[in-house]
Amino acid sequence: MSHPNATLTPRTRLRLARLIVEQGWTCTAAAKMFMVAAKTARKWAQRYRTEGAAGMADRSSRPQHSPTRTPGHLVRRIVRLRWRMRLGPVQIGGRLGLPASTVHAVLVRCRINRLSQIDRVTGEPLRRYEHDHPGSLLHVDVTKFGNIPDGGGHRFVGRAQGDRNRAATPGKPRNAYRNPKIGNAFVHTVLDDHSRVAYAEIHTDETAATATMVLRRAVAWFADLGVTVERVLSDNGSAYRSHAWRDTCAELGIIPKRTRPYRPQTNGKIERFHRTLADGWAYARFYPSETLRRAALPGWLHFYNHHRPHSSTGGKPPVTRLTNLPGHHN
Repeated sequence: MSHPNATLTPRTRLRLARLIVEQGWTCTAAAKMFMVAAKTARKWAQRYRTEGAAGMADRSSRPQHSPTRTPGHLVRRIVRLRWRMRLGPVQIGGRLGLPASTVHAVLVRCRINRLSQIDRVTGEPLRRYEHDHPGSLLHVDVTKFGNIPDGGGHRFVGRAQGDRNRAATPGKPRNAYRNPKIGNAFVHTVLDDHSRVAYAEIHTDETAATATMVLRRAVAWFADLGVTVERVLSDNGSAYRSHAWRDTCAELGIIPKRTRPYRPQTNGKIERFHRTLADGWAYARFYPSETLRRAALPGWLHFYNHHRPHSSTGGKPPVTRLTNLPGHHN
């Protein structure tokens, strides 16, 4: 495509060439009229004679042969060092005896010039995916947060006062050091892959019985939103490898899927949601007790689903992607 300030567009080239070829104008006179060089006018006239109007279109300026281009075997070695060792252009160039600028050009051409485009663990290029409609895939997982003692936890009141608050919390068993066991809040989360709409419940464990109950209620909750669940993706936790989980999925007509062992990136959407959950709810403000923090979870989930802009949905709340939401088109 011609740039905005180009003197000759494909249409103007055709007019120039026709003046010379069909109307008998000299190249010098036609070039003067269109304010270009006579050599340029002669070029377009010759191309019009051989190719006709189709020859006036823009062509790629890429050369047909690049003798100084980095050989393929060096490109493969550069990419291998980048993937496996996550080295920069200077380090790779030092190992291979190449200028850093050459290495950087190869990395840009292979689209791995930024480390954010490479998996931090494996060094392989990131493979992002998104299912095309709500309910096609649900991500499920469990995250846990330490319970807050009465009076507040150490994150807001300091380590010393937090220990005193924990020691003064009544009704808690003691460990071998006579310190009270505050316990953990196990948050079972369910996330729709396409819309990022989230569902969560807090429990005292992460057993298969609890996980299956959460799945049943989550499927019913999504059904109220007009979403039919087809698949569910989990990690390889014991609850998701159990017969109870398999049987529950079969009863609900859902296909269970699990991530590859030691590969949490496959379930990365819900892992990222857990970080948002921690920043936006669990540690967002001071809670004087665990009861008050748990009471704040439903309100935060409503804010997340209905009001909080999400980067993956174009800056709109996740619920806007549920096009079959009852009342959505009223």
